[in-house]
Amino acid sequence: MTPVAVGIDIGGTNTKYGIVDRNGKALAEASLSTPKYEDINEYVAVVSRAIMHLVDSVPQKVSIKGIGIGAPNGNYFTGTIEYAPNLRWKGVIPLADLFNKHFHVPVVLTNDANAAAIGEMMYGGAKGMDNFSMITLGTGVGSGFVVNGGLIYGHDGFAGEFGHVTAVRDGRLCTCGKKGCVETYASARGLVLTVQELVSASPDDSNLRHILPDELTPKHVFEAAENGDPIAKAAFESTGKILGQSLADMVAYLSPSHIFVFGGVAKAGEWILAPTRRYMEKNLMPIYKNKVKVVPSGLPDTNAAILGASALIWKELD
Repeated sequence: MTPVAVGIDIGGTNTKYGIVDRNGKALAEASLSTPKYEDINEYVAVVSRAIMHLVDSVPQKVSIKGIGIGAPNGNYFTGTIEYAPNLRWKGVIPLADLFNKHFHVPVVLTNDANAAAIGEMMYGGAKGMDNFSMITLGTGVGSGFVVNGGLIYGHDGFAGEFGHVTAVRDGRLCTCGKKGCVETYASARGLVLTVQELVSASPDDSNLRHILPDELTPKHVFEAAENGDPIAKAAFESTGKILGQSLADMVAYLSPSHIFVFGGVAKAGEWILAPTRRYMEKNLMPIYKNKVKVVPSGLPDTNAAILGASALIWKELD
């Protein structure tokens, strides 16, 4: 039998899950709606059945060694999701225990960005690195910090919330309740809001004016920038400035050799990476200048979240 790990990535919109072998090859994968299930027990039962159906679809016989889960506000120490603002289930959810009852194998849970960092270390561009940071720019902004070869969890399992560091004092209201968090500017929602502010303030002609606010996505902004749209280019410049300045502060704490950037906003490539690098370098202390590389993730975009979650199991077994 082929030993495999199950990787589950729980997002506010979709739950992605897959069967992954030790070499990081996804043998099968699928997804389902997360908010469709209001009851957590029903959700776990549905996902568990879907995983077994996926196992049956794999041509070779496999043996599940464990289940790795990346989720918002996932606590590695307790196996619980705690007060996740983007999920329907409120309070403290003993998710690892619930899945263990269905599979009776080790279940490891952490937040989605930490899972991405482990995946980057095992299968992506951080192979062999002991000091690097992972920044995910999606619906929100997540982060995972690896120092001296180990992921930083802190005393309570919640270390590494870069997305909720204050970037702009008394700035935009964040879903966490604070104002001016990095997430309110550098996430997909933050980029879209910046575009809307620029459209209102600038007389420049822009195709982005003709897209309804609820339908505007980072992909639209990227495509507009590629076509020379001044609003789109200004939005990436503004986003990169705030992200770069905040990363410079992070470097002072952690001194990573690399910062890997992943997620929907990062798909814009150099439109977001170039200003981020420029403003980070501008705000670094002299001892850090020209030492830290800001690069795109080396994980495959199609199933990176599943690979990251499954990597938790191989890391744990090692």
